[in-house]
Amino acid sequence: MPSPSSTQLSPCIGVCALHEGVCTGCLRTLEEIAAWSRMGDDARRALMERLPGRRPPMSLELASRLPEYTALARALHPLETPPATHGWNHGELEDLLPPGPPAAAAVLAGLVPRAHGTTVLLTRRHDGLRHHAGQVSFPGGRVDPGDADAVAAALRESDEEIALKAGQVRPLGLLDTFATVSGFLVTPVVAVIDPAFVPIPNPGEVAEVFEVPLDYLMEPRNLRTVELEFKGRARTVLEYDWAQQRIWGATAGILYNLRRRLEKSR
Repeated sequence: MPSPSSTQLSPCIGVCALHEGVCTGCLRTLEEIAAWSRMGDDARRALMERLPGRRPPMSLELASRLPEYTALARALHPLETPPATHGWNHGELEDLLPPGPPAAAAVLAGLVPRAHGTTVLLTRRHDGLRHHAGQVSFPGGRVDPGDADAVAAALRESDEEIALKAGQVRPLGLLDTFATVSGFLVTPVVAVIDPAFVPIPNPGEVAEVFEVPLDYLMEPRNLRTVELEFKGRARTVLEYDWAQQRIWGATAGILYNLRRRLEKSR
């Protein structure tokens, strides 16, 4: 009977998700995983020594920490295939939108894997801002000419607003675009954020950064509709209450779209 020291345990850690042909958990290829049971100890030890060199960047490892990763992969539009639409809510705003084509914008819907469950990172805008002062929002803004795409814009704006660096975030996919009455077409970029990230709010833009449990935001009974008047006609907007925060408008609409896409992908 072989001694414990002569038997190599499998490097499998129970996280099985392929990226470019390599499992992000154990770092083996499919062929190596299938051949493991047929390998001798020497071959296993040699492979174990090679595996650390395949370790992906921190941003790729982040996805394996997110319990909802598999469900999100089914629910989201691929990063390279943005949805071609006027916005899933365009019909209800058609007579309220300003003339001309909408301006492109992007936001980062950041998910943070915590020990007690996944949370959503949100900001409260500075009270002195000209537009949307004091409102709860995702980090983000207008897509600039120098941005390669909506993903690049969301990451740039997140760095500018809360000092989120590229190595601490991994974009996962896109939600449906969202039209706003201010004339923007917003592309929400869903991403996983390193739980070690410590936000540094830009004092000219962001008053506060906080997190809300994803489970709370995905529970239908926690989302309500509110009637208000805008430009002489009644409008229905979505709204959550969390602690002392009012999460409404575009932010609540984007979270609702995330919930609906997850529900449909089951």
